[in-house]
Amino acid sequence: MIKAEGLVKRFPGVVALDGADLELRPGEIHALVGENGAGKSTLVRTLAGIHSPDAGSMTVDGRPYRPGGAADGLAAGIQVVHQELALLPYLTVAENLFLKRLPRRAGIVDRRRLRTDAAALLEQIGLDVSPDTHVERLGLAQMQLVEIAKGLSGEARVLIMDEPTASLTSREAGRLFGILRDLAARGVAILYISHHLEEILEIADQVTVMRNGRTIKTMSMAGVTAADLVRLMVGRDLEQEYPPKPSIPPGEDALRVTDLRVAGFDHPLSFSVRKGEVLGIAGLVGSGRTEAMRALFGADPVISGNITLYGKRLAIRHPRDAVRRGISLLTEDRKSQGLVLDLPIAANVTLAKLRGTLLNFASERNVAQDLGKRLRLKSAGVTQPVRTLSGGNQQKVVLAKWLHAGSDVLIVDEPTRGIDVGAKYEIHELLLELAKDGKALIVVSSDLPELMGVCDRILVFSRGEIAGSVDRADFDAERILTLAYSRYLKNGDE
Repeated sequence: MIKAEGLVKRFPGVVALDGADLELRPGEIHALVGENGAGKSTLVRTLAGIHSPDAGSMTVDGRPYRPGGAADGLAAGIQVVHQELALLPYLTVAENLFLKRLPRRAGIVDRRRLRTDAAALLEQIGLDVSPDTHVERLGLAQMQLVEIAKGLSGEARVLIMDEPTASLTSREAGRLFGILRDLAARGVAILYISHHLEEILEIADQVTVMRNGRTIKTMSMAGVTAADLVRLMVGRDLEQEYPPKPSIPPGEDALRVTDLRVAGFDHPLSFSVRKGEVLGIAGLVGSGRTEAMRALFGADPVISGNITLYGKRLAIRHPRDAVRRGISLLTEDRKSQGLVLDLPIAANVTLAKLRGTLLNFASERNVAQDLGKRLRLKSAGVTQPVRTLSGGNQQKVVLAKWLHAGSDVLIVDEPTRGIDVGAKYEIHELLLELAKDGKALIVVSSDLPELMGVCDRILVFSRGEIAGSVDRADFDAERILTLAYSRYLKNGDE
């Protein structure tokens, strides 16, 4: 259906594609894997017409395909669900879903049909929100589902999905896989990009591995293991998926939360995290995980309850209150809420601890260089704009920012979202090193194996309540998932 041969794409100082090949066939789910910076997203953008290749050729149905823009890609039946969300926050969910083809009657937007069509799409992907909800009021995972629904709303012949499950739990991902299999059965060619190798093993028929802008190998998934894919992606064996846990027992309570009531949820929350402990937070999308963490940081309102840090009661009404008292939040959406993308690394690292009215640029660079070495940051120097870094290195810049701010309690929401397998290991290693240094860590993740790999204890949220706590010695995926679903099943939901 679509074929690319020898694609080359250069940007200033970077060769993003250096002879990339790809073939997609009708009814096939074809996986595309590689480390951050391997060229996957550039290849997708070239197929979609967003970028024009500097060399190489493309065909659709055997005929030359030379798109002059994204509109040509859509006209050829190529629909992309990009990793970066492309939603308009001040419009409703329904308006975002059908923005390019709003239903009309006598030249006027047919609002009734718009809501009906949007509701059907939302039901298909399992997102329980009103079509009239403004996108700005949704969480990141809900936005991701809206982006997916937008991609499914057209009559695509080729559907490209770039990290569609980065913020989704296994429940939402499973529903998406069912939809993709149905589409493939109807003859749609699907290109699926993900850093979650277990997803690739579950859903893909074929896989293409990229490294340094080149196509390394295309093969059938029959008999392929995760270790095979990692070896091709990174050019070496990865001995283990998670770094070994230090055997140092946690110390005294660092942060204690008592009867905390968060806006939008009815049940009070009580829990604590100890010095040197990695506390995991699990739960389905919409279970209140992120909302509770944002409330602790002062980013969302708290209705009532007590927060104490090393026995001292805190009044946190704004993020600046949390930062001054040693509590930091690495948000799930690092690009819009954790970084200023067009500023250099040095400015981002020191941003949370600016004092006075004048900047000492030499001191700023020295701080960033020292933290960059500690966190093994890969860059061309601390003056490099953060926008040009890979996802894993952007995450390290956010970590460096909070280390410089002097945090005692670090809340990390989706720490490895959109990060490749090699960079994941480094991030996990850094988190464990921080815990070993006496920091108290709270890690929120939709990736249950990740929580089980790095945490000492896991709190399970279910419909705004803490359904249970599981110690490391008792970690069991089935038990944790049962707790995550418990408040839904109790209320008679399927």
